[in-house]
Amino acid sequence: MTTKTIVAGVGMIKFAKPGASESYDRMGAAAIRDALTDAGLSYDQIQQAYAGYVYGDSTSGQKALYHVGMTGIPIVNVNNNCSTGSTALYLARQAIEHGIADCVLAVGFEQMQPGALGSHWTDRPTPFDDFDAETDALVGNSQVPLALRYFGGAGKSHMEKYGTELNDFARIRAKASRHAANNPLALFNTEVTEEQVMAAPMMWEGVMTRLMACPPTCGGAAAILCSESFARKHGLDSTVQITAQAMTTDYPSTFQAHDMMQLVGYDMSRAAREQVVEQSGVDIADVDVVELHDCFTHNELITYEALGLCPEGAAQKFIADGDNTYGGKYVTNPSGGLLSKGHPLGATGLAQCYELTHQLRGTAQRRQVEGARTALQHNLGLGGACVVTLYQAA
Repeated sequence: MTTKTIVAGVGMIKFAKPGASESYDRMGAAAIRDALTDAGLSYDQIQQAYAGYVYGDSTSGQKALYHVGMTGIPIVNVNNNCSTGSTALYLARQAIEHGIADCVLAVGFEQMQPGALGSHWTDRPTPFDDFDAETDALVGNSQVPLALRYFGGAGKSHMEKYGTELNDFARIRAKASRHAANNPLALFNTEVTEEQVMAAPMMWEGVMTRLMACPPTCGGAAAILCSESFARKHGLDSTVQITAQAMTTDYPSTFQAHDMMQLVGYDMSRAAREQVVEQSGVDIADVDVVELHDCFTHNELITYEALGLCPEGAAQKFIADGDNTYGGKYVTNPSGGLLSKGHPLGATGLAQCYELTHQLRGTAQRRQVEGARTALQHNLGLGGACVVTLYQAA
């Protein structure tokens, strides 16, 4: 038997550039307090906690949670690259769904450093050795930072297969900025045009400009999940439920396909979407709003297809028809996404949960998607893991 999972409370702080934020523990604690306030709960009602972060010492989760309370509950620290926040959410949901606990906290935080992502461990093999070797073989261009080569290479693969053009990625960035203009928690609120995105400094000739990449960011976000019976007993808001959720890791095709789109998780995303559809019986066509992992505009574009928002090879038309924004088929990243909101790795998945919870409650203010009842979340980490979550309003 399984139990319905309610999103009882969500919290998020405004993300900041490296050097401009509080320390990771203070950011995490602030997000937890916001989620508790939102839910109308006290910390001593939390029975378990999952704390997600990528760059930090062991038990950083305890350091953050102890600012809020010290009740002796299990605290599990989670690290799954850029999908860390949604992995914490996945574990919290499992605890509720299978009756292990009735009220569980998931929190994510990150105190980033400026510049491109890199390893802090140089005396051992990295989890990306195989990814790097495949990237070298497929796209070369070793003077470009690896994250840009991964996702820029995936976009380049799509361009070569389907005739996608650089300005298609620019339209995605311009759309993100229009959405972020209505989000007070977005790091970047200034609208940019397609032309401005194209005119930004070129980071990879013909493949990517600077505005097509998300910035390194610091921040924290949290969600409190509970069982239906717990919500009823304590008079909590039960509007938002997690209807289905799936986590996938890499398949042989990641390397065997010799395709950069596969290397950055296309099949992981597609498989997770298929599992969520099978679990829920909900057709993707019935989704109203989507928060997806737009670490680069290139990843947003290929994810449209991986999630079934449009057929394979049809992303260019999907963008041109405005089906990725208000008035179209799906409003994608009404928050402004990672491109505008920022990407503190451990917090990102829970920030997506924050946005979609408010959308389904009807409390997203100027960025509200009218009549939103079903929401889809996609959070991807290379190395790799992908979590797709389906939310519905009761």
